[in-house]
Amino acid sequence: MRIGPYQLDNNIIVAPMAGITDRPFRQLCRRLGAGLAVSEMMSSNPKVWKTDKSMNRMDHSGESGVRSVQIAGADPELMAQAAQFNVANGAQIIDINMGCPAKKVNKKLAGSALLQYPELVEEIVDAVVNAVEVPVTLKIRTGWDPDNRNGVEIAKIAERNGIASLAVHGRTKACMYKGDAEYVTIRDIKRSVSIPVVANGDITSPEKAKQVLEYTGADAIMIGRAAQGRPWIFREIDHFLRTGKHLPTPEISEVRSILMEHLINLHQFYGEPMGARIARKHVSWYLQTHDQAGQFRRVFNALEAPNEQIEALEKYFETLAAN
Repeated sequence: MRIGPYQLDNNIIVAPMAGITDRPFRQLCRRLGAGLAVSEMMSSNPKVWKTDKSMNRMDHSGESGVRSVQIAGADPELMAQAAQFNVANGAQIIDINMGCPAKKVNKKLAGSALLQYPELVEEIVDAVVNAVEVPVTLKIRTGWDPDNRNGVEIAKIAERNGIASLAVHGRTKACMYKGDAEYVTIRDIKRSVSIPVVANGDITSPEKAKQVLEYTGADAIMIGRAAQGRPWIFREIDHFLRTGKHLPTPEISEVRSILMEHLINLHQFYGEPMGARIARKHVSWYLQTHDQAGQFRRVFNALEAPNEQIEALEKYFETLAAN
């Protein structure tokens, strides 16, 4: 998989997820086999660029691999300025968000709400591509509702305005995350353009990854929610696509090691009290299969101090290992 001048290690990409794909998570996914990790979306509103939240989202210091930053907004001029600002801060790829279905994003006409306005899509894409020297990618959905799947039209706009790669989530804006992703539209998009196409949506296993790549003809796949609490899914898929064989499920000792590394990195990255609070959702995802009754997670979620969280997890894994 190639995006502009950048040759990726493989064709498995971490989807940008607000509040999740921060630097600690991106680095972990890269280490565990992702070819590219896209950062969570940055608003194109310059008034919020200096907030703690935005400064954290822009932090790529010491990060391995190609730095791809997603921007969101509906004003072509502000989007162009946001692209320039992020390139000045070290972004090597700019990704435009036209896929987010969240109400608070859509009510500002950003994210997937833009799919209803192809002329505005063209203005935004043209403005951003011409504002920066780095490759610009685009993330969309298949359309804005099941009766209006205009993904092919949007893909052609993207291609003729210089988009380097197009990621498509197999649902419409109206579908949010309900029902099953459909891949017919992604296949149609791939057949209609010559730029790289990335398939996204409900890819939760190595077999599904292979099936979606073969069915759609896509150049790469993008994994989002399936990587929450399971960042090793990238190496599992990569290994399966290369060899046709499954890697063994990680031993509980390795899960512990990965989780502790992630936890400590979150504590260091965000400081107190945010690090401990943000860690809660990640720990909950990691332990879903082990702590099915949720007993430990309820205790863990009441802990405020990083050292308390580390101690509690150490004890939890010692108990697991003993059983």
